[in-house]
Amino acid sequence: MRIAFPDHFIFGTSTAAPQIETAFEHDWQGFKARDNFVFDRTTDHEKHLKEDADLIASLAPGYRMSLQWSKLQREAYGNFDRDTAETYHTFLRDLRERGISIMMVLHHFTNPLWFSRTGGWEKPENIALWVDYAKKVVDEFGQYVTSWNTFNEPNVYASYGWITGFFPPFKISPFLAGKVVKNMSQAHGAVYQYIKSKYPDSPVGISHNATLFHAENILGWFPARLADWWFMDYVPNHFKDVDFFGMSYYGRIPHDPMPITYLDTPRKMKDLGRRHDDIWEYHPEGMRTCLDRYWNLYKKPIIITENGVCDESDFLRMQAIQDYAGIVHKAISDGIDIRGYYFWSTWDNFEWHLGPSMRFGLYECDPKTMRRTPRPSARLYASLAHTKKIVLRNESIPV
Repeated sequence: MRIAFPDHFIFGTSTAAPQIETAFEHDWQGFKARDNFVFDRTTDHEKHLKEDADLIASLAPGYRMSLQWSKLQREAYGNFDRDTAETYHTFLRDLRERGISIMMVLHHFTNPLWFSRTGGWEKPENIALWVDYAKKVVDEFGQYVTSWNTFNEPNVYASYGWITGFFPPFKISPFLAGKVVKNMSQAHGAVYQYIKSKYPDSPVGISHNATLFHAENILGWFPARLADWWFMDYVPNHFKDVDFFGMSYYGRIPHDPMPITYLDTPRKMKDLGRRHDDIWEYHPEGMRTCLDRYWNLYKKPIIITENGVCDESDFLRMQAIQDYAGIVHKAISDGIDIRGYYFWSTWDNFEWHLGPSMRFGLYECDPKTMRRTPRPSARLYASLAHTKKIVLRNESIPV
């Protein structure tokens, strides 16, 4: 079956500066990931700017990206480092000259050491520090930006930093997690107003990680419900002042009562007979469930800010491009106002606490040589992104 998307629909790919640039004095630098790689040198993006611009432009007409806060602003309320700023100017100008629209993410998980050492997002007095940085980004680079994403997945950031302890500052305190969300919410509101005063026609939104928390049995019911309330309701409700609702989606997480993932409990996932990538249960139907939920709740235009699979083989990624295209197209046909879709990720990067062995890229990136090599999925996605058309084929995905 051949489907076509509306002319105004934006297809893009997505990265985050800390995951592709060499670390510079931020709170992830030196962290040893699960696969024993150290968070320092990631993909040498700063040494491959022209090549990466070629790669980005070949894949899609849109690009969702961020800047490295710690490298741009090296002290509280400081002016931007001019060499770093000029490098970003050159890169952004190159993308715009190629006709690439840019969604700029202002905070994507990492913080400068000078910010973290004062208590980071736990302290309401630090809100002004990030707001100052964000306003300076708007003033410095706003001319290149088509749309803005203030915070990337505050539900993941607060959960992994203060509930599971996977992310810096590696704490387990639901109370502090709640404070972090509230402080980020206030920061978002201030920057939303500032951007709209400077660029009233540029959409400003948030991105939330949407997940299905599924109870496999009675033991899993309460943990799944609690996770759903916090992750899917409580945190998003703090960020209602938006022009669009950004939603990332990767899969479903069964509970029995603890979470079941292929990464941590592969035998359980196999025993359930579920399709999966290298981390989570592969459940593309869940995207539609989440789209319906947030459309009915907020009635705001939706942009899929991240979607993809962790798949070294690339076979599942090829299928996922088709599956998710079909789901998004059907949702649009059913009346949901979806404005765009950004695939995660443009090339393999440093997958936070898991490391570079977790492969999400349309392009492979060798973590030792940093060579970028297109996967078969790159050609398929580029065809969809540039033509806004795709032929959907039914193929079986092995469990």
